[in-house]
Amino acid sequence: MKDAASDIAVTPVDRAVERLQSIYRKWTRDTGVEQMRGDWDEAFAGCSVPVACRQVSAGGVEGEWILSPAAPQEKAILYLHGGGFRIGSIASHRDLIARIGHACGCRVLAINYRLAPEHRYPAALDDALAAYRYLLDQGLQPADIALAGDSAGGNLALGAMLALRDRGETVPAAAVLMSPWTDLAATGASYESRAKADPIHQRAMILALAKNYLGRDGDPHHPLASPLYADLSGLPPLLIQVGDRETVRDDSTEFVAKARAAAVNVELQVFDGMIHVFQMFSEIPETGEAVAALAKFLRGHLQIDDGRAAQ
Repeated sequence: MKDAASDIAVTPVDRAVERLQSIYRKWTRDTGVEQMRGDWDEAFAGCSVPVACRQVSAGGVEGEWILSPAAPQEKAILYLHGGGFRIGSIASHRDLIARIGHACGCRVLAINYRLAPEHRYPAALDDALAAYRYLLDQGLQPADIALAGDSAGGNLALGAMLALRDRGETVPAAAVLMSPWTDLAATGASYESRAKADPIHQRAMILALAKNYLGRDGDPHHPLASPLYADLSGLPPLLIQVGDRETVRDDSTEFVAKARAAAVNVELQVFDGMIHVFQMFSEIPETGEAVAALAKFLRGHLQIDDGRAAQ
């Protein structure tokens, strides 16, 4: 496809970027957070794969089971959505969650954890832990649970596992993280080296979101708020995917280097030319490859028969 005005080929990533920018262009300094959340949910509403959805209270947290056909009852993925701890919900991420669950052949519990600024750190982390313990209360074993999350949700997945470890509780079998936000201090070199390549996320925006989440006196170096600064020993196997165009790329690359130094089994997949959480955009060809890799990793660690996965 070409842009008629410039005769330059328009790629699926270009169209995804325009989709994002069209949302941001609606917002001004006077736009309220509820309007932002509604616009975001509306922009990503819908579901492209056949799943059943069932609302549930997950340890007092609003949740939804997203159920693929013939998914085993004894396995589950807990999904934590992104959105900078300010926006995002089950509604905005239902399609991505459903595609991952469908490809994996596993049911997924997604939650609407509390958002900032109404509920600052550690409210979202507490909700993630409550949902994990809800799964245990349903009779699942930690070895039958995996965590998944994107951006801020990746941060929460890591924070939850670190908190469980610190409290002497058993961590889940594995976790998959898409563009995880691991450093709320935004110190990575990619904030400079990728500033021109990233069409959305600049360092000033990231720091503002961090302040919104942590509060004026919050510590962006606290290990449960910024997992990059934690002792990472004892984490389960991890698969991390990130786009090479992202300013937050080094939140993944630096975290992976530190995790490997702590003897964590972690795999990093860097996708050339990709933007932040590109997996949300099913029209981008690389999304299919990425979701397939996530599903293969999850099936292996949850010991789900490949025959249950979508063909």
